[in-house]
Amino acid sequence: MSWEYFVYFAVVSVLLWALGAYAAWRSKSALVYAATGLGLLVFLAFILSMWVSLERPPLRTMGETRLWYSFFLPLAGLMVYSRWHYKWILTFSTILSLVFICVNLFKPEIHSKTLMPALQSPWFAPHVIVYMFAYALLGAATVMAVYLLFFKQQSATAEEYDITDNLVGTGFAFMTFGMLFGALWAKEAWGHYWSWDPKETWAAITWFSYLVYIHYRQVPSHNRRLALWVLLVSFVLLQMCWWGINYLPSAQATSVHTYSN
Repeated sequence: MSWEYFVYFAVVSVLLWALGAYAAWRSKSALVYAATGLGLLVFLAFILSMWVSLERPPLRTMGETRLWYSFFLPLAGLMVYSRWHYKWILTFSTILSLVFICVNLFKPEIHSKTLMPALQSPWFAPHVIVYMFAYALLGAATVMAVYLLFFKQQSATAEEYDITDNLVGTGFAFMTFGMLFGALWAKEAWGHYWSWDPKETWAAITWFSYLVYIHYRQVPSHNRRLALWVLLVSFVLLQMCWWGINYLPSAQATSVHTYSN
């Protein structure tokens, strides 16, 4: 499967996800699952075809990881809808997925079949895939935090804070698994579980930042708005961990985790 076919798969997928989001607002659950699920299958079909074509997992470049992020956003939205029936989550996931799809259309960054030996570990694919799913959930939590801070403010309900906590808790769990898979990958590829590489350092900073939010929310006298600000800072740190380190001179000189461009 060549890259020029991506636009066709993407258009069909986004239209189906949009239909699922509309059905959520109309409380038509059967259509939500059918449309969103079918859209996910169409998009996954392209990812798998690229996997076969490249003869490696499409996880090497930023463009390739954006493919997974575009896929996991609607999947996370569907899972959250299934668990808590938040009608807005599928609209959010569809819009944000569309943004990443558009970025990939203009800057695909899909490269050759060549894969360096370190990336041929069986732990590499689950490490990145689990992380992308965690990022999708934490992105949804960030949107909720922005909504509570700047739009709802004093009228926010306890249920809305619970929504945010549920998203963060689930995303944090997947982030933890992703970090563990990464340690196993590093052990196999480089002989050690952790080396304080710039990417690893920022991953640890991000993990601890979300841990601070989770624990602070358990303090009986905590300030809700301060907790939301901690969540926003955590998401900024997450962006630094994901792609921001690519622009750090120290990372470009020493990091084995920077993406090819």
